[in-house]
Amino acid sequence: MESDPILWVVHVALLLAAPPFFLGVIAKTKAWFAGRKGPPLFQLYYDLYKLFQRGTVTSKTATFVFRAAPAVIFILLVAAGLLIPIGGAAPIHFQGDIILFAYLLGMARFLMILSAMDTGSSFEGMGASREAAFGALSELAFFLILVVLAVMTRTLSLNGIFQWESFHSTFQPVFLLLLFSFFLILLTENSRMPIDDPATHLELTMIHEVMILDTSGPDLGLILYGASIKLFIFMTFAVSLLWPETRSWDWTAFASFLVKIGGMAVAIGVVEAANARLRLLKIPQFLIANFVVTVFALLVAVFGRGT
Repeated sequence: MESDPILWVVHVALLLAAPPFFLGVIAKTKAWFAGRKGPPLFQLYYDLYKLFQRGTVTSKTATFVFRAAPAVIFILLVAAGLLIPIGGAAPIHFQGDIILFAYLLGMARFLMILSAMDTGSSFEGMGASREAAFGALSELAFFLILVVLAVMTRTLSLNGIFQWESFHSTFQPVFLLLLFSFFLILLTENSRMPIDDPATHLELTMIHEVMILDTSGPDLGLILYGASIKLFIFMTFAVSLLWPETRSWDWTAFASFLVKIGGMAVAIGVVEAANARLRLLKIPQFLIANFVVTVFALLVAVFGRGT
């Protein structure tokens, strides 16, 4: 476990303060491609401030699960963010933290599904069913990516995986395959186009958004805030696959990290602006094809020695 208090402070500050801004970058990029001005870069900050000032309305059928889920999901996502390196070594790292990282994200998904079903709403139950089905397919590829990284680097720590060493070369085919596969997982796990449209308000076509229809006030603020942190974590994972930071951190490392995350946010905006939403029947085929890509990356890692 890292003992440097400055690293802790900077890491936590970035993890808590930066994610809503990059959602603004994505929205601005999409608006630019559509020829519109788009919302301000800090729009989500304004929305969160307003939501935390309001009261909460709870369904009569909801139990303590629905009321506790937003806060617990937020805590789980922040804990996952402390395990992944940002501009250097992660504040918390140990052998096997890659497994904890995956299960923290999985637990957050489970609680989101559980809270949606706890409302007793048929629409939210439908969204929970879709989230569980598509999540099961995307998690297959995600766990296999973790297996490939463990095979390539011979470590079970994210801190050991994402560093400049002889075993990591950005332009090795296996890492390019993993980057491609993980980028598609990023779009799936964060309900981005072409899997889901975060701006839609049609219950029959929504996946993630339909699960929070009954959530309001500070609870909704925590859900939206947690979603931005989750996207930030996945973008950090993706840019670390492409261009990992050195383990010895400094202010330059944090600045370059933010630039790379900004570039990833622009890339997500471009993909969303250039693609239409897939039909629901096509999404499982999309996710299975992505799993096949990840299997091919594993074969390259095992039989090609990562070359």
